[in-house]
Formats: sequence, C-alpha cells, structure tokens
Amino acid sequence: MSPAGETGTSSTPPRANAPADGASKIESTPNSRGAAVVSENIGLVGVQVKEVRPWIQRDIEQAKQCKADAMLQALLQRASCAPETKQPDLLQRCLKAVLPVCNGQVSAGGIDSSGVKTALKEYIRPGVENKFYSPFIEATNIALPCLEEIRVDGMGAPVPTVDMICQQNDMPMYQTHQTETSLRKPDLVLLPLNSACASFEGEKSGKKGKKGKRKGKQKDAEKDNVKDDKKDDQKRKAHMVKNAMEKPPAPIPWKDVLACIEFKRKTPGRTKGINPPPPSYTVTDYAPTKPEYLPVDHLKVRVRPPGPSQTPATQPASDTAVLSSGLTAARPSKDRSSSKRKATDTLESAAKKPRTNTDEPDVTVQTGLYAAEMFAANIAVNYLINLIVVDDMIWIWYYDRQGTIQSSGINFLQDLPRFMVLLYALQRFKVEDWGRNKHFLPVQVEGNQCHEFKIKDEKLGEVDLLLHTSHDERVTHYGLQGRATNVVPVTSEALAKKYGNFQDGMVAKIFWGEADRTSEPEILKRVEEIAKVHATVQGHIPELLWHHTFTNPTSAIREALGIPDPTTGNRVLYILVFRKLHPITKLHGKELFDVWYQCILCHLTLWKEGVYHRDISPGNLMWYRRNGKLIGVLNDYDLSSLANIVGPQGNERTGTVPFMALDLLTAKAQRGEVKHLYRHDLESFMWVFAWIFLRYKNGVLRPAESRPLLDDWATLDAVACGKEKLFFLENPLDYQPPDLQTSESDIDWSLWELLVECFVMLDTAAYNRRSRVHRIRLAQQRSKEGAGEQTNAEESVSDMDDLLGKFTGTMAWVKLSNPSPSQ
Repeated sequence: MSPAGETGTSSTPPRANAPADGASKIESTPNSRGAAVVSENIGLVGVQVKEVRPWIQRDIEQAKQCKADAMLQALLQRASCAPETKQPDLLQRCLKAVLPVCNGQVSAGGIDSSGVKTALKEYIRPGVENKFYSPFIEATNIALPCLEEIRVDGMGAPVPTVDMICQQNDMPMYQTHQTETSLRKPDLVLLPLNSACASFEGEKSGKKGKKGKRKGKQKDAEKDNVKDDKKDDQKRKAHMVKNAMEKPPAPIPWKDVLACIEFKRKTPGRTKGINPPPPSYTVTDYAPTKPEYLPVDHLKVRVRPPGPSQTPATQPASDTAVLSSGLTAARPSKDRSSSKRKATDTLESAAKKPRTNTDEPDVTVQTGLYAAEMFAANIAVNYLINLIVVDDMIWIWYYDRQGTIQSSGINFLQDLPRFMVLLYALQRFKVEDWGRNKHFLPVQVEGNQCHEFKIKDEKLGEVDLLLHTSHDERVTHYGLQGRATNVVPVTSEALAKKYGNFQDGMVAKIFWGEADRTSEPEILKRVEEIAKVHATVQGHIPELLWHHTFTNPTSAIREALGIPDPTTGNRVLYILVFRKLHPITKLHGKELFDVWYQCILCHLTLWKEGVYHRDISPGNLMWYRRNGKLIGVLNDYDLSSLANIVGPQGNERTGTVPFMALDLLTAKAQRGEVKHLYRHDLESFMWVFAWIFLRYKNGVLRPAESRPLLDDWATLDAVACGKEKLFFLENPLDYQPPDLQTSESDIDWSLWELLVECFVMLDTAAYNRRSRVHRIRLAQQRSKEGAGEQTNAEESVSDMDDLLGKFTGTMAWVKLSNPSPSQ
C-alpha cells in the first residue's frame, strides 16, 4: 500500500530522446535521466522522498523484461550446489519435484501441504485488498516446510541461518537517511524467521546476532540448527499460527527484509475472471498472463474515468541509471528542496493514503521505493528481489545498479508449480544469494553498528577496513540505479601503519562504476603525475590511499536471462579509501572565494593536460587545512575522462543538472550532440558559487523562506532547468539575499558583486558566441554552402586562458584576490 503525501510531484520525467536518422554524431555522453541524480543530490538541498518518486518511476519504466521461466531458471541456478555450472534442465526437474506439494501429498513438522490449496480457495473470495494477505501468507508458509522435504539433484539445501518466512506488515517501517527519516508500509515481507519473531518478542534473535561472526562460527551455527530441527519446526509453526498473519507490534528493520510483496486488486472485491485452483496440478508449458508484463499505471488506466490514453511502452530503450532531466510538470513548493549527496533538509513521507486517491504511486513504483529503502539499509548490496501480486498473478522484480528487470507474470492459482519453484529457490538462498555483500561483515563496535572488510593485497598483505556505517557523517544513496555512491568514515590498522594517522581521518567511497569508463583510480594516477610538475594541482587533488575493484559485473544476470545488449551500462563495484576532506559549503567569506579559486586553477591545469572533470558541483569542491591555510581540492573523478580516449564513454550522465552550463541543458545536448568543452565546466564553477552564496550563510543552509528559489533547479528536467537558469543569468540582481541590505560585512558585498559581475560576463560571452555563429550561418545561407560552423567549436589553450582572464580581471575578483591584512 502507498504512503500519503506523495502527490506533490506526480509527473514522470520524459523519456530519453533518441537521435533521429541522420542526426549529428554523438559528441558527448547523453545525460542519463533517473533517480541516480536526484538521490545523489541528497545533500545539496535535501530531497524529500516524494520528490524522488518521479525519478524512481522513470527508472521503473525503463525496466527490461524476461520470461518467467528464464528468471526461475536463473534463481534456481543461483541456489544450486554449483551456481557456476549450467544445468539447463534444472527448472523442469524442479517443476516435477514440487508437484507432490502442490497436490497435498507432503507433510513436514505437523504441517500438511493440502493446506496450500485450502488457503488459495480462501484467497479468491470477494473482499478488500488486505483481506487477501492472510490466505496468501498461509499458503506460502505452509508450502515452505513442505518444500524443505523435496530433494532435487544439484540443488542446495534449505539455509537454516536464514529460515525464510512470509510475514504480514502493512505497518510503518522507518529508516534514517543521513539526518532525516522516511516511512514506508509494504504489505508483506519475506524475513528470516528469527527477525519475524523478534518484532513480536521485542528482542533480538540469537541467529541475527551471528551474522557478524566469522565464517567458522556461522558453520557451527548451521550444525547446531540442523540438530535442533524439531525445535525450529515448533517455533515456525507457532509463529505461523499466531503471528505471521498479524501486523507486527514493533517496526521491522529494513536491514532484515529479504524481499517485499506488494498487493493490488484491479477493483476492490473483484473475483470475476479469477478461476479457483484446479483439482490437481501437472507440469505444463508456461501460459502468459494478461498482461504478460506489468507496465507502470496499468491499474490506474483501468480504474480512472475515461480520458487520454496513458499506456507507457513496456520495452524502454535504455537499461542504465539515467540523469535527472525528468520532472516537467508539477513543481515543488517553495519550502521544498533536493540535493546531491547528503540530506540536510527532509527526506520524509507520511502515512499511507486512502485507496480512493488515484494519485497514489503505482504498485510498480511503490515496490521500487521499497527497493530503494532496502538498498540504503545495507552496504554494497549487489541486487534485490521484490514481488508484485495483482489478483491471481505474481511478477518477479529484480533490481541492481545497472537497472531493473521484471519477469513475465505467473498465475499462481492455475500454475501453482511455478510459484512453488520460486519459493523452493528462495528458500535455498544464503544471505549473499539475496544480494547482501558477503565481503562486508556486520559487527558491533562499542555498541555501534559497523561493517568489517578484509582482503589480501599484493603490496600491503592483508588490508583491514572497519566501516563506521552508523556514523552520523555516513553519506548514503537513495535510489535504484547508477553509481549509488556511499561515503563512510573508515579506520584501518594496515593503512594507518603505512600512512600514519590523519588528523581528520579517512573515508571509504563505495560505488558502482560503469565498466566501460576509465576507472577513477586510473584517472587519479594520471592526475598524480600532473601534480608532480604543476603547483596549481599539487596538494589540490584527493589523496587516494587504497582501492579495490570487485569482479561481480551486473551484466551477468542479463546474459543469463537472455536480455538484449546485456553489457550496455554494465557496472562493477569499487571501494576507494581517501584522506577525509571537508565540503566547500561549510565555508563563507574570503575562505569560500580562496578555496573556490584554487579549485578553478587546478581544474584548468588538468584540462590543459588532458584530464576532463566534467562534473563540477558543490559536492566535488572540498578543502583541508595545512599549516593554518585552507587548501582547495577538486574531488571526484569517477565521471571524468582522459584526452587520449576517443569518443564518449559509458552510458551515464556527465554533469549535475543544477550546475551544468546552459549549452548542455538543451534538447540537442541531451541527445549527446553538443561537445563538452572547458568553458562549460568554467560556467559550472559560476553556478556553484551562486548556489553556495545564495543558499548558505556562514556555512549553514539558510531557512527556506530566506533563500532564493533555486531549489527547483535540482528537481526540474534538464531543459526546464536551463530555462530557469537562463532567467537567473539575465537577471542576477533579482536574487539578492534579503539580509544583504542590512549587512555591514564588506566581504559579503564583495562576494555579491563578484557573483553579479561573473554572470554579466557569462551573459556577454554567450551573446558574443551567438552573434558570431549567426553571422557565419547567415553568410553560408546566402552563399548556399550548407551546414554552418558549430557553436561549440574546438578550444585552444589560449582560448581557455582568455576566457578565465575575463573573469579574473573583473574588479570584484581582483579585490578578493588581494591578500587580506591578516594573511
């Protein structure tokens, strides 16, 4: 069921525009659209969950599709004794093996599988949506112990340390994202039995506590559990009878959820068209459901009054995390905001809305939002699985950072064997088969939740990382696709031994980078070489202490499912450890200008030397203190490129919409037909400066009512954002902070004068370029010479110097560049 208060931005970002036949060649990576950018913007302004929803919907609309049998085969393969060894007949063997459970011929621990059909007959009775939870839960939980008795050659055994059970929820579940709290209410959840019991007992289960132990202890625990089968059977049966079909009295932690199951009825109380279970089951060929795949708003189209068709395409063109060029209609209210990496305002949604509200999120989007919560609850999650049930049909949804995949539907009443095979596979999943990253082990340190990571390193031997994942300064990602960057304070004995202790400590950056891009460690290696010979770069780049690349490409599941172009947007997991830096948004006055200017000079030198940053934003401008002086650092090179690499790389955006140059916020640029030049990044520095100066005061975000309305820039699509920013460019004086008139600070007025002069210079430069191009094109039209010179011509080094010189030569810039009396 859906949360209330989610209707503020119900418009879905538009689809990517594919270049028409004969269009210009791709000059740069087309900006991707999706939750990635908005969720990463949690930090610049503070995205609310309701504002992320349109981008989640955009990601869901791009879901790839696969046949149900292909998905079941892949899940069975994953749960088999040898996941890497293909067993093409595994599905058919399992379908035959589960028939006794379907036909009521298996008993286990005092539970008879005939109860499955009895529960399903109850399921088809008329009633409102939540009346169907109990029979579904009952059928599932009766089937699970009976399926434990089924043996199939090559399949793994049920996993007692997980001991999956289906639990009703339909109650608020909370999670903190940086400093704010979200609320969701999934209908049902799949949980480890101990986690389900703990929510009723009000205490943590013994098995949960063993998750953070060493593997040897986990194996001992498994042996103990095998010995105690009878006791566990009694515990399971007691929970099934008493609590599984009840709402839990205590909120279930998102970190314990294995999968969410969301229900919808096409119309309340509907049973027409739902046939009862057959007298007996046999193995049959897959029969497509209607619809075979579940498009966004499928149910809304049916229940809304007649109106314009809203049927979306079910096979989108792109499978990758795409950029926030999406929100075109509903605009956020004045006191709302969104951001790049860390929530500073709100990330909150209210209780669920009444079912009469047709603006509630579609069931596919709701389930996507649950997946976003599940991703955020655990570190470095590889993938997730959720289920959607509409009447007698169930769809499997698979989420990873490359994109979303939905299987075709299964009619679990008429084709019960396939549903039983799904449960059979999931029941045999180890924790890592559910997508949890087995390399990051949860541990308690001084009462705080942490994660431990150890790995052999060729140079350092064993590298130990203790990730302080419950630390207030952890920066998490909220979304489905993309890099999903997490930044976590980290300590390490091995790295401390090599580098000593840093005053500000270290951080680990964990993200899913596109495999086709030059990796950030490779780019930083080139950056470090440049720093050795250029003072403007030396000390002004992040200090990479250690890094590791995991060999778990997201393309593997797509290859197994037979999805076209499985490697497009393929991602791999990276972990990089850096010296900790501080955000530029904490600075004000002369210090803000100095650090900002240092980053500009560093960026210019790198560009001349063939390192193109291309993602200038507040989150990428950092600083540290050395000998009492602030040193600016140009940070984050995971979207950068090198001059010796020809053509665009990867399939992900290169830029953060609120700070991108106006030339890049056009439909033409969104198709990748505008080359990203130095002047575009320099313009981004100006937008960053305006953003910080107008929205922060003394390093603190201004109250919503006292800051200019720039928040929209982070929630609008690229073209709409460009129009908003164009108005700012032409009218910067209209955005003067209200408290500046009463300010007696000379530095505040100097910064304001700098801002105005920089945007006047940007406007003048843009006008001169347009005039030049118009003259050339007019002359070519007159002489009928065809296509004219492009606006974004190549730049020389002198062009770059001349352009920056126009800004540094302004009166305000010269004044601020002079050393203060205290320096």
